[in-house]
Amino acid sequence: MKAANSVVLFLVELVELGAPAAAAYWGFTVSWPLGLAAPAVLVASWALFGSPRAKYKTRGAGRVGFEVLWFGAGVLALFAAGAPVRALALALVCGVSKALAVAWDQ
Repeated sequence: MKAANSVVLFLVELVELGAPAAAAYWGFTVSWPLGLAAPAVLVASWALFGSPRAKYKTRGAGRVGFEVLWFGAGVLALFAAGAPVRALALALVCGVSKALAVAWDQ
């Protein structure tokens, strides 16, 4: 099961790239400046708090909170862009995978 979750975690890491893409998709449905600004905000937050070389490292509950906000932004962007099924699928996959990663210290 741990090996299977490692594969799922890898896929979720790929989905992390989908959060800025979802934000851009949503933003461009509203206006082109928002289509540029929304993913820029997510990328900047990742650089500051989420990346391995982040200036402000997050650990423990702070890391969990950051990931909830990061993936939540992608889920909300998909929902707001009119893709509720994809938003729900993203939320479920990320939630289950992250819960298992915490339970198994991955």
